[in-house]
Amino acid sequence: MSLSPDSALRRALMLDAVMSGACAILLLAGASVLAGLLGLPETLLFGSGLVFVPFVALLLWLMRAASPPAAGVRAVIAINLAWAASSAALLLSGLVDPTPLGTAFVIVQAAAVLVFAALQIGALKRTASLRAA
Repeated sequence: MSLSPDSALRRALMLDAVMSGACAILLLAGASVLAGLLGLPETLLFGSGLVFVPFVALLLWLMRAASPPAAGVRAVIAINLAWAASSAALLLSGLVDPTPLGTAFVIVQAAAVLVFAALQIGALKRTASLRAA
C-alpha cells in the first residue's frame, strides 16, 4: 500500500533525515575525539555513524517518493524504536563505561529518536485516516 502525500509525514521524515545525517557526519568524522569525551569505544561510535548512512538514504527516498510505501515508513519507525531500545540496553549492559557526558549523549539521542518515531507514527495514522476519508 502506498500513502498519499502528506506534509506532516514528509516533515517527520525530513527532520529524521537531517538529524540522522548530521549524526552520521559527526560520528564518522569525530569518532576518535568523541571517544575520549564520551567514554565510548571509537569503533562503536564510527560503526554507529556507518549505520546512519543507508538509513538516511532510506529516509530521503521515502521523503521524495510521490506516494511513500506504508511498509517503508513502518520500517523507519521500527528502526527508530529498535535504535532507542538498543541505546538503553547499551547503557544498562555494563559493556561500556561512559563518562557522564557519554551517558547524556546516549540518552538524549535515544530520546530524540523516540520523538522522531512518535512524529512518524502520528503522521502515518493521519495519512491513513485521510486516505480512508
